[in-house]
Amino acid sequence: MNLNLNMNVKKKRDAGFTLLELLIVISIIAILSVALVLVLNPAEALRKSRDAQRISDLSTMKTALGLYLTSTSTPYLGSLTTNTACKASPTSAYVSGDDIFYSLPTSAGTLADTTLDGGSASVPASVNVASPSLTDGTGWIPVNFDTLTGGSPISNLPVDPVNALGTGDSVTSITSATLAYRYACAASPLTFEMDAVLESIAYTSSENKLTADGGNSTNYYEVGTNLKIMGATAGGVDF
Repeated sequence: MNLNLNMNVKKKRDAGFTLLELLIVISIIAILSVALVLVLNPAEALRKSRDAQRISDLSTMKTALGLYLTSTSTPYLGSLTTNTACKASPTSAYVSGDDIFYSLPTSAGTLADTTLDGGSASVPASVNVASPSLTDGTGWIPVNFDTLTGGSPISNLPVDPVNALGTGDSVTSITSATLAYRYACAASPLTFEMDAVLESIAYTSSENKLTADGGNSTNYYEVGTNLKIMGATAGGVDF
């Protein structure tokens, strides 16, 4: 009897790990790996946290702008009273007077015109507003949300968590590395696009949000009602 029991135990040992045991070991290794990455790379964890905030901010603004468009009889996306700062159409070429608005701080000053795609057209992008977060149309997005019934659906306009020029950038050099939100509109049909630069490896490589957003730029995370207003296309812009 004891001999048979010993043989059964030996056979069980020789059979190796069960599937359940392997799954438990794999789960433990995965948890330890994530913990190790966070411990060894806290900067990446902070970048991912800021990216999550950027994605949330743009989602909030898309909802607010959508509500403004559907609740206003004569909506204006380019200024308080006109749409002259908008491009003629989402895919038309930029001309003088078509603006791209940035969520840069007042201290950044006023940006000089930026030449687009090597062409002669340029976009004046003024960021020198007194209070970038105001929702009455004088903030960095020129839309008056306060006119909606019940008031603005948002308490303030979001700005990038870093809200500063990228390392090495000057106020006359907006690039795809600049950590700021940007906004632009088109007049016919009346549409808008908002972009953000993501900085974490997780959201730009392993879980690439830049290529999965449906937009036409791989440098920006894009949301809006038309994602061709800005981007690397003919007549578009991709700094």
